Amino acid sequence: MARTTFRLDADLLAEAKALAARQHRTLNSVMEDALRRVIAESGSEPDAQPFKLHVHSGPAHGLKSGVSIDDNVALLDRMDAEVHVHGSGVRR
Repeated sequence: MARTTFRLDADLLAEAKALAARQHRTLNSVMEDALRRVIAESGSEPDAQPFKLHVHSGPAHGLKSGVSIDDNVALLDRMDAEVHVHGSGVRR
């Protein structure tokens, strides 16, 4: 079994934990079932258009000084701090 980390809305996590408790299940089993359902249902939907990722480089682009993509916890903390300082974090 693999381990992974992902961000989840706090209210959604609370609902998932409550469901797991009501059903006398682990949170992991609830999350696995939910993901399996989404994957199974996605087979009936038409495929989306391919997504092309544009990567920019140069002095004005790339990682900020002191940011390491090898430390996901520090990276998420930095992203959360920037959202807090700059508002919603949505760039226009």
